[in-house]
Amino acid sequence: MASIAKQIVLITGANSGIGFEIAAQLLQRGTYHVFVGSRSTEKGTRALADLQSRKYPGTAELLPLDVTDDNTIQAAFSTIEKTHGKLDILVNNAAVALPTGTEREQLQTAFNTNATGPWILTKTLLPLLKKSSGARIINVSSGVGSIGRKLDPTGPMHKMTSLPYRASKTALSMVTACQYVEYGEFGIKVSLYDPGFTVSNLSVNNRAENGARSAEETVKSLMEVVDGKRDDDSLEHLHNTGKWPW
Repeated sequence: MASIAKQIVLITGANSGIGFEIAAQLLQRGTYHVFVGSRSTEKGTRALADLQSRKYPGTAELLPLDVTDDNTIQAAFSTIEKTHGKLDILVNNAAVALPTGTEREQLQTAFNTNATGPWILTKTLLPLLKKSSGARIINVSSGVGSIGRKLDPTGPMHKMTSLPYRASKTALSMVTACQYVEYGEFGIKVSLYDPGFTVSNLSVNNRAENGARSAEETVKSLMEVVDGKRDDDSLEHLHNTGKWPW
């Protein structure tokens, strides 16, 4: 029996948390080859070793990638083009929640990682996405970026601060909208998805004792986006049980 060609996937920030779990659940299916994107080669190497030790039927390899560094973005394009010639799914998952420095530096870091990075990376990889017969872009966001939730005086997000993170995720919403309009003509599906409060290294608050869901549980919901089960709502700011106001 002829082997089935695997779909090629790149996940940024895949060395831990939600990104790692997305890789794990895709590899369990056996029909994906996953590029484990990681800014830290050391952490990425450990993550890849962990995934490979589980003997999943899918395949994976490390892709050193810092979404704020154009050199690593171009290198990522070259690697994927040389080895596979296309990209089927791009998951823009890498993010920073609590940047350090002055207020200006915090904003610059957050926007560079959470909004500018996904735009530049996706635009660079567009030629590879266009070579797929069913390309998909998934931008992992957060409900804290919803302007509607911020302006709702009855909701939990009304007085929450964390401006750098919130504003950069709002910017990611516009990035997604622009991708939807500009890349939709090529048949590329674009989604904005909030995985919800999940155990991860995003901040010290993302812990189970604080009510965070496990990454495994969170990603099971996100897989509905991967599988196209939520394409009818692709113009929305999706989350695990519904959608947020923009």
